[in-house]
Amino acid sequence: MKRAVSDPARQPDSQPRNFYASILSELTTIGVSTLRDTLTSRNHSKDFTYARAEYLRGRIWIIGLIFLFLMPLWVVIDLIQFPPSVREIILPGRAVMAIGLIAILVLTRRHNNSVTLARLASGVLIGLPAAFYALVLVALPDGSNHNLIGYSFIPYMLTAMLSIFPFTILESAIAGLAMLLLQLLSQHVTGTWWTAAGLQEAWLLAALLVLALTANYFHLGLLQRLYREATHDPLTGLLNRGALVRAIEHLLTMRPRPVISLLMIDIDHFKRINDRHGHSIGDVVLHQFSRLLRQDVRVEDFVARYGGEEFVVLLLNADKDAAMRRAESIRRQAETLVIKDHDNAPVQFTVSIGVTTFRPADTLESAARRADERLYQAKQTSRNCVIG
Repeated sequence: MKRAVSDPARQPDSQPRNFYASILSELTTIGVSTLRDTLTSRNHSKDFTYARAEYLRGRIWIIGLIFLFLMPLWVVIDLIQFPPSVREIILPGRAVMAIGLIAILVLTRRHNNSVTLARLASGVLIGLPAAFYALVLVALPDGSNHNLIGYSFIPYMLTAMLSIFPFTILESAIAGLAMLLLQLLSQHVTGTWWTAAGLQEAWLLAALLVLALTANYFHLGLLQRLYREATHDPLTGLLNRGALVRAIEHLLTMRPRPVISLLMIDIDHFKRINDRHGHSIGDVVLHQFSRLLRQDVRVEDFVARYGGEEFVVLLLNADKDAAMRRAESIRRQAETLVIKDHDNAPVQFTVSIGVTTFRPADTLESAARRADERLYQAKQTSRNCVIG
């Protein structure tokens, strides 16, 4: 019996299927990563945390000034709508709210390097109008049946406002839950609790919260993507030189100034690696060494590709001895790291490291110059060594 010979042209083409499967897998990975990074700030890098604080401060100033501008208009509504007994309670509350808004603006301007203050101020900015609305609801006499003109929209406004800020989903969800409770308190006071109108209001507020959470997901995810493209080296995934400079300048303005050590690292004979094995293998060396650096340093430290085959590690709260130990650890690991070229031949490399610790009067230029001089000494001495 003659055996059928398969025709390659008749074989089912699995290439498109594999291609689309890989694309779907990549999109799934990106989606999970984005959801993880937008759900909480736990996985945010130190540099992005500082950048997000800057974005928060900008929005705090805009919204805070708008609230202060609208404050006199709300006072007029207070005088027209409420009886004297209610005004005696809410007008001082209005004054406290104005003082709180001014304090937020002043503090965020004076302490513009505080990440914690930026997050706290953004929460207070939303909490102040909500707290004042709760004060109005409590101050109303029983059975007054006010329709709360000029106030009933506050929970909706604050919920929608969540989408303006680069909040994480968890942060917005907590604020949104507070707005829902505030709305329930309003319905209890106005007597619309568990009525058709009340259910419609609750449903509308819940829908606004879902939209705000969705906006937070896209807003923060896009912010992270754009920030990474602008501040990270595309080959190694490390910070680029500009981002490192901004991070150091930010740290030097902190009071008290933290103990900062700087490691200037250069891959020995990198040009020889490119000439012997090809630039693609040189890229692999850069990528693998950058991965080594990320694994060796702590979360609070900064790692950057300074240019070419030169890298910088910024160690926070690390004195001279700790910096020397970290540098020696990096040197030893690089020496034992083996990479294969296209012919499966081993490619080994070493690094030279210059170490310095910032002095009280140091600027970025003076400390970097000192570390670079020590790196030059290491290259001139024997390479594959640490000078500090």
